[in-house]
Amino acid sequence: MHRRRNSNRLVWHDYSQPGEYFVTMCTKDREDIFGEIIGGEMRLNEVGEIAVKCWKEIPLYFPSIELDEFVAMPNHVHGIIAIVGMMGPASAMFLGGAIQESPRLDRDDPVWRRRMLLPKTIGRFKQNSAKQITILRGTSGMSVWQRGYHDHIFCDSASLARVRAYIITNPQRWQMDKQNRDRQPEDPTPCNASSAQKEV
Repeated sequence: MHRRRNSNRLVWHDYSQPGEYFVTMCTKDREDIFGEIIGGEMRLNEVGEIAVKCWKEIPLYFPSIELDEFVAMPNHVHGIIAIVGMMGPASAMFLGGAIQESPRLDRDDPVWRRRMLLPKTIGRFKQNSAKQITILRGTSGMSVWQRGYHDHIFCDSASLARVRAYIITNPQRWQMDKQNRDRQPEDPTPCNASSAQKEV
C-alpha cells in the first residue's frame, strides 16, 4: 500500500505567483561536498562550482525567474528566487514553454503542487546539478541532495534585506550555522509565513 507523504506547504499560497522566496537545500546526510570554510570564506571545490553554475543557469530554463543573493556552503545552499512574471493559475503546468490547464484544483494534491513554478524551478536545479555531480564523482545512482527543501515567503523589504545580509555573511558564521552538525543555529526565518517543501 502506498503511503502518502505529508507536506507543510502553505496550501493557500500559489507558488507560481510573483514574489520573492528564500530557499535552502541540503546535501544528502548533510555531507560536506561543496568545499570548505577557511578564514570565514567559502572555498568551492569542483562539486561546489557545479552547484553555483547550475544555479546561475536557472533563468535559461525559466524566464519568469530572477536570481538574487546565493551562497554555497559545505553541505547546503541558500538562495533568493524572485518570480517576476505571471505563469497563470497554480493549476497550470509548464511544459516546454506552454501552459496547460489541469482539470484538478485539489490544493492537497502533491502532483498539483509540484506543477507550480517554485517547486519546478528547485526540481530542475537539483536534477541538473545532481546529474553533473554524480558524473564528476563517479557515483551514479547515489543521491546528492536531501529530499525536499525549505522555503520562506518574504513579508516585507526589511525581512528581504535581513536575509540578503544573512546569505552574504553565512560563511563567516559557519561555526553557528544550523547545517553545521557540530553547532546549534539561529533560524533566519523572514516571517511567520514559512514552509518545508517535500515534493522535490
